Amino acid sequence: MSSNASSAGHDTESPTAKIHTRPWAATLILTGGLVLLALGMALSISFGAADIKLGVVWQAIFNFNPDLTPHQIIWEIRLPRILGGAMVGACFAVAGAIMQGMTRNPLADSGLLGLNAGAGFALALCFAFFPGMPYMHIIMYSFIGAGLGVLLVYGFGAASRSGLTPLRLVLAGAAVSAMLSALSEGIALFFKIGQDLAFWTAGGVAGTKWSQLEVMFPWVLAALIGGLLISRSITLLSLGEEIAVGLGQRTGLIKLIGLIVVLILAGTAVSVVGAVGFVGLIIPHLTRKIVGVDYRWIIPCSAVMGSLLLVFADLAARMINPPYETPIGALVALIGVPFFLYLARKERRSL
Repeated sequence: MSSNASSAGHDTESPTAKIHTRPWAATLILTGGLVLLALGMALSISFGAADIKLGVVWQAIFNFNPDLTPHQIIWEIRLPRILGGAMVGACFAVAGAIMQGMTRNPLADSGLLGLNAGAGFALALCFAFFPGMPYMHIIMYSFIGAGLGVLLVYGFGAASRSGLTPLRLVLAGAAVSAMLSALSEGIALFFKIGQDLAFWTAGGVAGTKWSQLEVMFPWVLAALIGGLLISRSITLLSLGEEIAVGLGQRTGLIKLIGLIVVLILAGTAVSVVGAVGFVGLIIPHLTRKIVGVDYRWIIPCSAVMGSLLLVFADLAARMINPPYETPIGALVALIGVPFFLYLARKERRSL
């Protein structure tokens, strides 16, 4: 009897025992990535239309003098821009990681929930019916639009006896995104506001202000902590819903919490920088290849790598054709589109 019980206990623990993880690789990413991120932020702050030496950057950060023009440029323009880029990169990457874990779909990211399309629809309404609206109000309505996209996708996807399956989530996300994008384009054409939407469509961190970061930070921090708290449950969901249920997980509650976290992270990021896609697709996939499938490591490592991608992409956007800036969304797409096609071909049988 005791041997049978022991065997049963071993079988119950086997799914988690099979989780492959590399803590040493995750530790290397977290430590080395943070050092590289600090270096990248310093270089990004120093480079621009007016090049500033790294020594001046150091003085401006730790011994700010409002009478010096370089110090004003650093504090009022470049520092919020770089911090915003790092924050947004972490948001998109973690949101994508959670989506991929919940749906067991390597092609999933926050755009799957209709966030980008929902935020764009809200912006089109703001520009069409409320011209001259303060920017902070635009951010708020953009966030509401992102939430609308999530609610529509979740509602359509869950309206079945089989529940919110990965395939149903993909199909509902594609349908809702297409509908909201079409409505946005129709509004832009009818009210002739296409040029106003062009900057948001291209995506970028230029113009990020301290006031925006103050609004973003508490929400982003709370969402990241929430993501870490459910990371073990996301790991079990990524192994299969039957396994998660067998190990006592309340999968419906975990999915709802995960969707809320994704909404806060990606919705906040989209409302500030616009449609910067593929970050939530590329980073979690690469992180999983490096550190394994334990989301207790994937989520923090994705945050660091997502920040790295956006900071260096923003730096590259200013170096390609100075003094003009290349849209950061276009640069990320140059990497993201081939990566998406590669994954789509690799996973075509499972989709």
